[in-house]
Amino acid sequence: MAKLEKGNKKLLNAWAFYDWANSVYTLTIASSIFPIFYSALFFSEIKHINAFGFEFKSTALITFVTAFTFLVVSILSPLLSGIADYIGNKKGFMKFFCYVGGLGCIGLFWFSLDHIYISLVFYFMGLIGYWGSLVFYNSYLPDIAFPEQQDRISAKGFSFGYVGSVILLIINLAMVMSQETGEAKMAMMRWSFVMVGIWWILFSQYTFYILPKGVSTGEKVTRNVILNGFRELRQVWNQLKKDLRLKRYLAAFFVFSMAVQTIMLIAVYFGEEEIAWADNDEKTMGLIVSILVIQIVAIFGAILTSRASEKFGNIKTLIVVNFMWMFLCFAAYFVITPVHFYITAGFVGLVMGGIQALARSTYSKFLPETEDTTSFFSFYDVAEKIGIVIGMVIFATIDQITGSMRNAILFLFVFFLIGIILLFRVPKENIKLKK
Repeated sequence: MAKLEKGNKKLLNAWAFYDWANSVYTLTIASSIFPIFYSALFFSEIKHINAFGFEFKSTALITFVTAFTFLVVSILSPLLSGIADYIGNKKGFMKFFCYVGGLGCIGLFWFSLDHIYISLVFYFMGLIGYWGSLVFYNSYLPDIAFPEQQDRISAKGFSFGYVGSVILLIINLAMVMSQETGEAKMAMMRWSFVMVGIWWILFSQYTFYILPKGVSTGEKVTRNVILNGFRELRQVWNQLKKDLRLKRYLAAFFVFSMAVQTIMLIAVYFGEEEIAWADNDEKTMGLIVSILVIQIVAIFGAILTSRASEKFGNIKTLIVVNFMWMFLCFAAYFVITPVHFYITAGFVGLVMGGIQALARSTYSKFLPETEDTTSFFSFYDVAEKIGIVIGMVIFATIDQITGSMRNAILFLFVFFLIGIILLFRVPKENIKLKK
């Protein structure tokens, strides 16, 4: 087909449609069905497994693997972004990671404790495929949309992703709850993973058909090109050392984001293990419903937080939101009943939807006047991923040593407290520092 011009509505919609394709991974695999399935593999009295020469608590093992995957992503992202523009084939890389992720989801159909290593490889493939494809997906935005179009089309992508993922999750929920026995429910969960992989690969084809291949710089891919992403990160770091406000804000973001992302990734595992459900049916339904509650409330949370920031300022609003997160960590330690869990999930959604959007927009406002915003946001994304690695490892270690996720989530209280202290130290005005 003929190449579509930058800003073309069809091109923009095709880009946003990839969110419809891949967001089913985050909701079904990362947040709801798979955590329930994984926990159900372990008998109530057996919550440990031998792997890699150690005996792991079940939740600690999956948390360590997730942390390792994010470590790989944080290393790969600068490498990938460093070569993407030079080879002129972003779409090829995006396809590769999409298919790796989709096949990883399909492979989860055979996930079992008897074959834990290959099972974890499939889990790793899904996670690395999702985040790897996002590197190239996000990098397309300035290529296909003019600056005045980017906010709106980015929001459209989020909307596509939300609607698509909720539709498939409801279908998967109906499949699971239509079965009478636990074994049959587990079988439906396995088929849900297959559906996610097929959905992701199938619906991405429209995006791949419309998106351009990419524009090559004409240069050969040399060692310098490959390492270009890391050089850009170092340049950003050198600039940060001269900008006190941005430097202090990024330090605060690193700490509180570490805790936020960890909670989001382990919430369902916590609900499965620590809440006193009446039976397995109530547990399965309750956990999935709580995820839907979080998703829906998060939209209103983002709107409320945005309005609060307009009235009171970004930093003051972030401080209040961090106080709310700190309270939730303390409250979660005492949450036992399903009703309390639902209430907590609602509050998590309220603050989750706001803190992510506000944290990124605050960073954007604090950036120095530069055309190279891509490098600054690459630094931001790598900082976020490394924070996730540290948060997940600390959480998994406490869970493994103490045998309780309650102790681990209570410890995250400390990160929000430190984040609040650091936010108070962010100057109101931009202060340039001398070398």
